Amino acid sequence: MITSVLVANRGEIACRVFRTCRELGIRTVAVHSDPDANALHARVADTAVRLPGATPAETYLRGDLIVKAAVAAGADAVHPGYGFLSENADFARAVLDAGLVWIGPPPEAIEAMASKTRAKELMGLAPLGEVTDADLPVLVKAAAGGGGRGMRVVRRLEELSVALEGARAEAASAFGDGEVFVEPYVEHGRHVEVQVLADAHGTVWALGTRDCSLQRRHQKVIEEAPAPGLAEGLAKELCTLAVRAARAVDYVGAGTVEFLVADGKPHFLEMNTRLQVEHPVTEAVFGVDLVALQIAVAEGRELDTEPPRARGHAIEARLYAEDPSADWTPQTGTLHRLAVPDTVRLDTGYDDGTEIGVHYDPLLAKAVAHAPTRAEALRKLAGALERATIHGPTTNRDLLVRSLRHAEFASASMTTAFYDRHLSSLTPPAPDPYAPLAAALADAHGPSRSRFGGAWRNVPSQPQTKRYEMAGEEHEASYRHTRDGVAADGVRVVHADAHLVVLEAEGVQRRFEVTRYGDEVHVNTTRLRALPRFADPAAQLAPGSLLAPMPGTVVRIAEGLAAGAAVQAGQPLLWLEAMKMEHKITAPVTGTLSALQAVPGQQVTVGSLLAVVKESHAHDRD
Repeated sequence: MITSVLVANRGEIACRVFRTCRELGIRTVAVHSDPDANALHARVADTAVRLPGATPAETYLRGDLIVKAAVAAGADAVHPGYGFLSENADFARAVLDAGLVWIGPPPEAIEAMASKTRAKELMGLAPLGEVTDADLPVLVKAAAGGGGRGMRVVRRLEELSVALEGARAEAASAFGDGEVFVEPYVEHGRHVEVQVLADAHGTVWALGTRDCSLQRRHQKVIEEAPAPGLAEGLAKELCTLAVRAARAVDYVGAGTVEFLVADGKPHFLEMNTRLQVEHPVTEAVFGVDLVALQIAVAEGRELDTEPPRARGHAIEARLYAEDPSADWTPQTGTLHRLAVPDTVRLDTGYDDGTEIGVHYDPLLAKAVAHAPTRAEALRKLAGALERATIHGPTTNRDLLVRSLRHAEFASASMTTAFYDRHLSSLTPPAPDPYAPLAAALADAHGPSRSRFGGAWRNVPSQPQTKRYEMAGEEHEASYRHTRDGVAADGVRVVHADAHLVVLEAEGVQRRFEVTRYGDEVHVNTTRLRALPRFADPAAQLAPGSLLAPMPGTVVRIAEGLAAGAAVQAGQPLLWLEAMKMEHKITAPVTGTLSALQAVPGQQVTVGSLLAVVKESHAHDRD
């Protein structure tokens, strides 16, 4: 029997595995990098082991250090989670060679399926060789790992070499393996997958389908089970193919077989030989704990002949610290508060006050709703996210709510191109117009002030004004203290104190909960930044200044680029790596690169000056 489990991972999945281990009475061991020393997963485990001698990006890829930590902490089993080394056959062998239990499939099965090139060969498919115009568009993919890392869509042949170079670098950073391959890119399909679970006695379960079509950068955003709108025959075919794939490699444990469905036909993508991020929707529908079943299978126990029956519908939304309206730019900073109504399940690796750093994926949490029908699950999840309290960096919360309520998604007619078509209509800012006034009134009536007392004057006075930045624009809020209380144009101030403001407009009263962290102000779900009364002239930047949108590392500069070069609007200038992804920085306008401050290998912080592009006007180009 397993008595102590080390999770060779971090964040949400480590916390998720620890939760099941506690329920089973199993001791837990966490490993952590230096930036993760105070992370939630390191604090909730019974024992935590620092992984020394590696950069933050490489720490969780050091299998030798992780095995050493497991032995030192007295663990007798290792759970790999997802990502990092979860599909690394050499790591699985090292765990077994150390006399530990590997809570995953046999190394031989990982070897056969973890490399997408070998998996395709096993399924009778083969990647493209030399690519020609007739093959376009194509997809460049990392042979190891997933999550959209090391993946590029290529629509023009001259873009292929740059895509291959970028994909190799990103894959090597994320998975320690820079191998990539090229395959045809199927557009306007649905991403459908099948959860499998197998024991060592010949039983293989197919736990239904999941739809994961809503993706950004080839990484899933919203997932659900079962996949809606599939013909019954197609759903059965997918499950049959998934079981066949598992049996072909004598699979043991939890795994997922992924397909792209287009024109009613399945196209095999890959088999992930691990637990998926979206596994909770399957757990909700089938009433199982997949981590507990992984542990049971690893202990040699047999599964029932048939899996449990599916009941209802489940939908999961991934909450990311990112700005979808700014090319999905990851966000960093302190997560002051994260609270989601308990009507839904929340899996997270963060708690209040945790710092969101630059080194790892920006996933904050996963919210999962389960209901008798899909429509009820959609409404339940959208409502819970809308009412969630999220104080800190910008997130994709508004995008998730709008996506769940979009007609195309509600009718289950979405494809993997959903955000390509609808992102602009899903990301316009929708800040509350009363938020600046509520923030101003709360700021003016802090704990040290009596309710409206002391500020009233017997003679007319100028209104009190405060300035805030909201959704990228400056807003000014004004109010006046009068004999009858506080007056503001167009609204009646019913109540105001440091944390709660009640306003009445057109006979409707609304409550505004106000929380402040320095100059960062949260009014219900609207985020503002308090501005100083007078702007600092020294803080003005030259027109065309390109600032780092996130902390990260400059990984490369466009070939041949130097100060004085002519550039076109949208032309790639340099690439930053942050949170295991590359982010392209482009010229904002057509003109001349008057300054290039960035150099490869340079560590930059948010707002660091990278380059300056001086715009050329029409008469300059004539």
